[in-house]
Amino acid sequence: MSIRFVMCQPSLAYYRVAVFRELASRPGIDFKLIYAEQPGVRNVEPEGFEAEFVPIKRLPGGLQWYAPHLDHTARGAADVVCLPWNPYFLSVFPAMRHARRHGIGTFLWGHGYSKNERPWRAKIRRWMSTKADGVIFYNHTVRDRSVSEGWLADERAFVALNALDQTPIQSARDAWLAEPAKLDAFKREHGLGDGPNIIFVSRLLPENRADLMVDAAARLKDDLPRSKFIIVGSGEAEDDLRAKAKALGVADRVVMPGAIWGEDAIAPWYLSSHAFVYPANIGLSILHAMGYGVPVITSDRTETQNPEIEALRDGENGRLYPHLDADALARTIREVVSDESARSKMAAAAHETATRRFTVQRMADGFEQAIRYCDEQAKTRRT
Repeated sequence: MSIRFVMCQPSLAYYRVAVFRELASRPGIDFKLIYAEQPGVRNVEPEGFEAEFVPIKRLPGGLQWYAPHLDHTARGAADVVCLPWNPYFLSVFPAMRHARRHGIGTFLWGHGYSKNERPWRAKIRRWMSTKADGVIFYNHTVRDRSVSEGWLADERAFVALNALDQTPIQSARDAWLAEPAKLDAFKREHGLGDGPNIIFVSRLLPENRADLMVDAAARLKDDLPRSKFIIVGSGEAEDDLRAKAKALGVADRVVMPGAIWGEDAIAPWYLSSHAFVYPANIGLSILHAMGYGVPVITSDRTETQNPEIEALRDGENGRLYPHLDADALARTIREVVSDESARSKMAAAAHETATRRFTVQRMADGFEQAIRYCDEQAKTRRT
């Protein structure tokens, strides 16, 4: 008999669709998604799995109440329910009590930490973990640290490595690489030449520190006279970045094509680049760049990064530079692009990381392990 599994999520982002579709395809798991809508996240249509949209009730102080948390932990509604590991969702607390009373398994899914951690928030998050049957982390680093600190039992801690669906990325990559003349024409059209070209792709928000790309362009003007620094994206920092490039005399070296949508459109920019730089706050962008076989450079203050930083192995598939040190960033860029043999090895390792280690299938494996474990725990309460 299939395990009736309900996942409650605050939104349905495009990069989650492939994971949920894969999970729904697993034998013995009857999957349903309940999702709402969050500011700044564009919902997409569900594809290949059952889903239902239910709005969130927003309360003062950033607090939220989501009725499906309780609806799906009622007797007979599900066998296992995934809830957000977020103290601001007040409905999670009674939902876990409800589930335990009715013999329903629960697990929490979340980062397991905050980039702006507060003791009270960490304390609540840890307390929440004691009320669920299990928890799922985004990476092994935080999971293993939580177990070693003694507040979480090893058997209750799971990992679903955050992943991007590489299918469209690899399709676009292969198509462009199969037509080298077309790629060369693209480079000429956009004045990229042989480079080296360094790329950043993301929303242009102050916290992502794309301004350090401009600083690096100025510092490397003499050492890398033919280099281009490509900043793809749009956002509140866009005008400041253009102004800074002009003020530092590198407006001709900083290429800003704006936001670009679709893998076929973004692929030639990545494939024309020798390194991907994300100065701070990197997340899933690391797997996007690695999927195109581009080594990644980002800050060494990993505790301020998003969980996907676990994909980077310093010196193997990318490099870490001293946090927000513009001179060090420029130096690291120069080291990476000046040694083509070492850079090519990093590029190959980056591609393997995205296509072999951080896959949709492995992410779904983590969920399946948690689902089956929590179902067994709930069965002991039902008998």
